[in-house]
Amino acid sequence: MMMERIFAPWRIKYVRKAKNDDVDCVFCSLPEQDVGRDRENLILYRGESCFLLLNKYPYNPGHAMVAPYRHTSDYTSRTEKEVLETQRFLSRYIEASDEVFNPDGYNVGTNLGRVAGAGIDTHIHTHIVPRWEGDSNFMPVLGDTRVISQDLKESYDEIKERLKL
Repeated sequence: MMMERIFAPWRIKYVRKAKNDDVDCVFCSLPEQDVGRDRENLILYRGESCFLLLNKYPYNPGHAMVAPYRHTSDYTSRTEKEVLETQRFLSRYIEASDEVFNPDGYNVGTNLGRVAGAGIDTHIHTHIVPRWEGDSNFMPVLGDTRVISQDLKESYDEIKERLKL
């Protein structure tokens, strides 16, 4: 059986920008901003040790991430509180996403290191990507375009309303 490859060329601008050492860490700078800017910054919830936010560059509608406030790329250095809070946020997000987006499944994972696919490899974060049967179509391949069917702020408002954190 031959493995198929899916290319995502629209992501290269983001990856190149994230690779620039002069760029501030988004996972450090966003939660440092005023809580009144959470909607603008797509922060859905702030916990004690972690926060939950929508991805500004989503693969699919509802693509979210959980990150600790503490700047670290070392998976094994996470505190028990960070691990537990991350898992609680993932579970609650999936519950809310089930109501809002009704996906057929999810990809949930953490990319450790740039070679593993981490666009930002200096600050650990876990992705939650809702998936639907047939959600990969011809647009990315032929049109060099990814279709996201809902505005980020609209997604934010709907998810935020249903989060039970």
